[in-house]
Amino acid sequence: MPDNLAMLTYYVWTIGCQMNKAESERLGSLFEERGYTESASIEDADLVLLNSCVVRQSAENRIAGRLDSLKSLKKERPGLTLAVTGCLVDSDIAQLKKRFPHVDHFFPAGGEPYWLDNPSASLPLEPPVSCFVPIIQGCNNYCSYCIVPYRRGPEVSRPFNEVVAEVKELVRRGAREVVLLGQNVDAYGQDLPGNPDLAGLLTELNRIEGLLRIRFLTSHPRDISSRLIGAMASLDKVCEQLNLPVQAGDDTVLKEMCRGYTTARYRELLAELKNRIPGIALSTDVIVGFPGESRSQFENTYRLLEETRFQTVHVAAYSPRSGTLAAREYGDDVPAAEKKRRLAAIESLQQGIAVSINAGLIGKDVEVLVEGRRKGRWQGRSRSGTLVFFSGGQCLAGQLVNVNIEKTGPWSLQGSLIKEVP
Repeated sequence: MPDNLAMLTYYVWTIGCQMNKAESERLGSLFEERGYTESASIEDADLVLLNSCVVRQSAENRIAGRLDSLKSLKKERPGLTLAVTGCLVDSDIAQLKKRFPHVDHFFPAGGEPYWLDNPSASLPLEPPVSCFVPIIQGCNNYCSYCIVPYRRGPEVSRPFNEVVAEVKELVRRGAREVVLLGQNVDAYGQDLPGNPDLAGLLTELNRIEGLLRIRFLTSHPRDISSRLIGAMASLDKVCEQLNLPVQAGDDTVLKEMCRGYTTARYRELLAELKNRIPGIALSTDVIVGFPGESRSQFENTYRLLEETRFQTVHVAAYSPRSGTLAAREYGDDVPAAEKKRRLAAIESLQQGIAVSINAGLIGKDVEVLVEGRRKGRWQGRSRSGTLVFFSGGQCLAGQLVNVNIEKTGPWSLQGSLIKEVP
């Protein structure tokens, strides 16, 4: 370690999923424990860490472009330490070093910066009001289009007591909401002795004094259980919100995707969720332009979304990922222009649905967990996960408040403070 460590700075650049964001937060805390301070710019940092995503080609292109742009900075400042983690880092480190010779260190997603002494990632000393908590890494489902199992490996759950202790410590340090993370969070505990499950973990976390809300993602329709739905329905701190990716609304496409369920089974799950958790806010993920997807098959997806009226839909055009079943065997036969048309159609549909759902809240009071201030207003999220901006009150960060909604849009709400929630 250099003698002037106390003077060194770091910069973390992150793209991708919430798991990447959580890992970046913890790595930043680790660097600070080692004496680094956070730099305001990538150009001035002594250590630059890029946390990568390759779930789509556009994300991989961004990380490659960023790495290429850092060649000149590395040449100007040979003492700069440049490191890469995340899903770009596969088992062929030698090939990555050949492709990006100016990078000093590569380490896998969820791994540790091995070149530091005692490199175990740390909890933030001052966590945000809403804090990500990874509880399971990897995935065993091997959907035909997905690179994640090949980069993050099979499912590995963190010990039950370790997660509970971590959440208690985060709450002690100031967190008021935790978002439990996993590529397939519903599978939590299946690989642990005694087979604890997510429902049991939610029940234990619900008892923690000072913790106000609990969320979790991402779920898989094949693994969500009635026991988990029951826990959501009965535990007061677990928010009435669920992301349940459908990916396609056509059974043939779902089979080619290796999703493990039919549209009928998916609809059954939605019916059970809505029946047992009235007012639940549902969101989903959709891929358009999967190999072989016909216009009529796409229209089946469109109709499912039109019928279900999700609060949020994350839609992406299919992007072949080298090494996956779909890339090896299915090709990429839907023209880019048609993918773009289908994506735009779903985005337009969902914007109209979101506008309609949110407009129904005008004049109503909504419970908000305040996360901080932005441009002179307080901001936070409702129990359904919708972003809310409001005026009034002082020193509200970390508090539950009621906000009267005065104006709505497709992606956020605006209003005025009514009162703090007891």
